[in-house]
Amino acid sequence: MTKPCVTVLLLTSSFAASPLPAALQEAEPRRLPNVVVVLADDLGYGDLGCYNSEAKCATPNVDRLASEGMRFVDAHAASTVCTPSRYGLLTGRMPFRTGFRGVFVGVGGPSLIEPERLTLASLLRDAGYRTACVGKWHVGLTFEDEHGRRVTGGGVDAVRRVDFSRRIPDGPIDRGFDRFFGTACCPTTDWLYAFIDQDRVPVPPTVLLDRSKLPQHPYSRDNRRGLQAPGYDLEEVDLEFLAKSRAFLEDHAAHHRDRPFFLFHSMQAVHLPSFAAERFRGKTQAGPHGDFIHEMDAIVGELMATLERLDLAGDTLVLFTSDNGPEVLTALRMRADHAHDPARPWRGLKRDQWEGGHRVPLLVRWPGRVQPGTETDQPVSLTDVLATCASVVGTELPDDAGEDSFDLMPILDGTQGEVPMRPYVLQQTWTLQLSIRRGRWKYLDHRGSGGNDYSKAPLDALAIPERQPDAPGQLYDLDADPGETTNVYGEHPDVVKELRGLLEQARANGRSRPRRR
Repeated sequence: MTKPCVTVLLLTSSFAASPLPAALQEAEPRRLPNVVVVLADDLGYGDLGCYNSEAKCATPNVDRLASEGMRFVDAHAASTVCTPSRYGLLTGRMPFRTGFRGVFVGVGGPSLIEPERLTLASLLRDAGYRTACVGKWHVGLTFEDEHGRRVTGGGVDAVRRVDFSRRIPDGPIDRGFDRFFGTACCPTTDWLYAFIDQDRVPVPPTVLLDRSKLPQHPYSRDNRRGLQAPGYDLEEVDLEFLAKSRAFLEDHAAHHRDRPFFLFHSMQAVHLPSFAAERFRGKTQAGPHGDFIHEMDAIVGELMATLERLDLAGDTLVLFTSDNGPEVLTALRMRADHAHDPARPWRGLKRDQWEGGHRVPLLVRWPGRVQPGTETDQPVSLTDVLATCASVVGTELPDDAGEDSFDLMPILDGTQGEVPMRPYVLQQTWTLQLSIRRGRWKYLDHRGSGGNDYSKAPLDALAIPERQPDAPGQLYDLDADPGETTNVYGEHPDVVKELRGLLEQARANGRSRPRRR
């Protein structure tokens, strides 16, 4: 049986060997699979050819993952925006349980991940893995001023108050990663345009971003005028991340084949602004954003080619997904300019509780374990990655970890059948509005989208008249009405009562995964 492998690509040229845990120094390490998690940003369900036959941007490398592995057609991010979604992926816990609303920007923090909480990285590191994170972190960090006080507030003024000679005490390497190279928040939209290497900013920002030197097109209107470090190129960020991840893989193959690795490659692509690197510009017929999707796909191909060249691909579990649905302005323009619908076939966009806001592509390639070219319609959540990796390494999650995480292995190995793996799936918006899905029924515990305002332009053109405007919530039959066009809250009071009760139970219990007996 081929050894399972989960690889997360995240590294820097300074990545060196990390010591074995003490328990593993006394005995021969157990051979475990590599794990690679590739997380795209704001990539919609309809952006990929393997999910949308009408997609206008070719994605041959991601499509190849689908043909060589399993395609999940009913997978969901934990939230409809990036910070809480990433928390859910890394901890296996629904982010609304933290009470945090919104997303981090600039030097915002502290880390949303609690210091003692088990993460995907610490789980695998404790099992003997070398762990690396490359790219966008966006789960919060603590930056300090010259007096050692945490910098609070926002905007460029907060960045100016940071003492960049100080270490960052709650970054990725304090949450289970041996190595980190990346950015605090969105690499090309935020107030801090500088790389973090391990727990420091080696090249501090010194000048205000000059937006006049950046591409000017309808897909580029999303740059805050923050502080930029010398040499920080907003148009080449994703290629910088690729170089670091490839270097990590090269180092592992040359010096650490006796140990498994976990690589978390967290892209900027395809978050606004759509800044494809120079060698990808004009390569599609779908404009700047189409070129950016093309770059994202090419990076996936480069990572896979590196695994194959280093003879690692056969022993690696690769998981590809996105943190939430497509950005509003991107989707509207791509529909108008290129007849490309990033959310197809779903209603809603990033921030919305409707399916387009949180239903995401999820592909899993695992040679020898996952049958090539397979598909599952089991409803799953990205919070399930933690419990799945625990199963891969042969450990059981404690009750105080992965409270909303379920093991996907029975689905991956084909033993689950049609029996639902989960009792239900939870979702949330950035405002902490909640929904619950069980089987055909989806209940939204609020009015409206829970995110975007469809009463104002430009989204008012997409508004669907609410047939039950006085109802305090929404109920949709996704089998009969996958587009969520018809609220049937009033017609099925028993279903509403049952789902609302399950939602309140999940909220009150602090978990949806049953406790260990």
